[in-house]
Amino acid sequence: MKIEALRNAIGREHGVLALVLLAALVIVARAWLVQVEQSPFLLKQAQVRHVRTMTLPAARGVIYDRNGQVLALSTPVADVWVDPSQACGNLGALRPLAKLLHQDVRSLERRVGARCKGHFMYLKRQVLPDVADRVSRLKLPGVYVTPTWRRYYPQAEVDAHLIGFTNIDDVGQAGLEKVYDGWLRGTPGRIRVIKDLKGHVVDFHDTVHPVKPGRDMTLALDQRIQYFTYRALKRAMIMHQARAAAAVVLDAHTGEILAMASQPGYNPNDRSQIRPSATRNHAVSDLIEPGSTIKPLVMARALQEGKVALDERIDTSPGRLRVDDRIVRDDHDKGVLTPEGIIQHSSNVGIARIALRMKPRDIWSLFHELGFDRDSGLYLHGEAMGRLRTADVWTPVEQAWAAFGYGFQINLLQLARAYLVLANDGAMLPLSLFRLDQPPQPERQVLDPVAVRQVRMMMEKVTEKGGTAPKAHIVGYSVAGKTGTVHKVGGDSYSLSRYRALFAGIVPADNPDMVMVVMVDEPSRGIYYGGEVAAPIFREVMTQALRLRNVPPDRAE
Repeated sequence: MKIEALRNAIGREHGVLALVLLAALVIVARAWLVQVEQSPFLLKQAQVRHVRTMTLPAARGVIYDRNGQVLALSTPVADVWVDPSQACGNLGALRPLAKLLHQDVRSLERRVGARCKGHFMYLKRQVLPDVADRVSRLKLPGVYVTPTWRRYYPQAEVDAHLIGFTNIDDVGQAGLEKVYDGWLRGTPGRIRVIKDLKGHVVDFHDTVHPVKPGRDMTLALDQRIQYFTYRALKRAMIMHQARAAAAVVLDAHTGEILAMASQPGYNPNDRSQIRPSATRNHAVSDLIEPGSTIKPLVMARALQEGKVALDERIDTSPGRLRVDDRIVRDDHDKGVLTPEGIIQHSSNVGIARIALRMKPRDIWSLFHELGFDRDSGLYLHGEAMGRLRTADVWTPVEQAWAAFGYGFQINLLQLARAYLVLANDGAMLPLSLFRLDQPPQPERQVLDPVAVRQVRMMMEKVTEKGGTAPKAHIVGYSVAGKTGTVHKVGGDSYSLSRYRALFAGIVPADNPDMVMVVMVDEPSRGIYYGGEVAAPIFREVMTQALRLRNVPPDRAE
């Protein structure tokens, strides 16, 4: 019996051992299957459920002025969003979030509750980092914070029309931000992260694609001169109750744009101010008839072609000249004038008499060479191309009108470039938005150097006592300039009550350092002449700019 019992016990032990060994083999086989055979499949399934690819936004490039001052940069912010399918289970939990985001609790609950089947809805975009951090600490189900960037403009309104702005997705919408969006915009990065069942990031897996920030940009703009230009235009807008105003300042040696300002303005940091009427860059978007500012250019071509002599006396009496069936008028009888007197006193009759000695194509080719029938080549946002009819359709009266700036249209930047030719003894320089390390080579010789220097001397008389713009005179410096007072077109004819006041100048006249052109649109307080409205803006800005650029005085007064 004992032996039989022992055999039975050993048999049971062997059976249990066999079962244990069998179970162990099953476990090992299952482990082999899971860990080895099915490992790639299971790993992929785990990644599908817990590994997510996140996009990391890239900062746009920084925009600097020529001296390294920041004009535009990207600052870190965050977007707060919700997965309604997760949050709808407990809408009451959103109350502390509504307080943080300064939103109405009931409104927030209604918005989320109305989209319970959805998986994405913004709650607030571009919140400050400290707010985003407090939202994250709430650990609300279905509420997420995504880092992003917001564009900030330290100079606000001062540079707004040239620099432009971006939208809420950081895409350029106007100005250089739009034109050079591809340059400034960075390449977003991608990173794989591990999330828990509630969707929170618990670990970083690896980097799929690194973030590549946008490229920086250094402009030719001098922020100091830009500020004085902006301030002077704003003061003039208020003083004369004008519709708009604009100005351009160029480096006479390089063609660099040192300042470009426009009014009315707007603050690009405040999206509520961004509307078409405020964002229009009047320096390049407005087509204007340049008026009498064109006279020095026509005079230079006439001297070059031998159509007039420096000492010639031209009778402008009685202040009227019949051309075809039209009358060219001066504001009063200016009598007998030399070419210098025609420029100094801005005689329409005098310059028309000289222009009619020339062939229409002579004047047209001058305007064509100055670039009046094409854009600046800078691809500025909103730039309007000049309008210039071909010479073969000009009538004699149109030829006379063209000599004092009527019958064709250009923008203010084109006028500035034409005066850059006068500042460079007749040579045409390319314009530049970006800081140059050395002066560029001239594109072509438009006017004879001797004729240009003679005309610049005539233009000095404009800013002296007896000229049309003594208010452009700067103590200690020679100033070559020309006024323009243009009737605006109203319907099918010129308006008798709406004007544009213009002034274009070069300083110092003997050795030019800067060119500045100014336009004030529809001054409405009874004063509208270029010498009274636009010339003082030139003097105010150039007085400061000459000091900032350390240009030595060239006149003893």
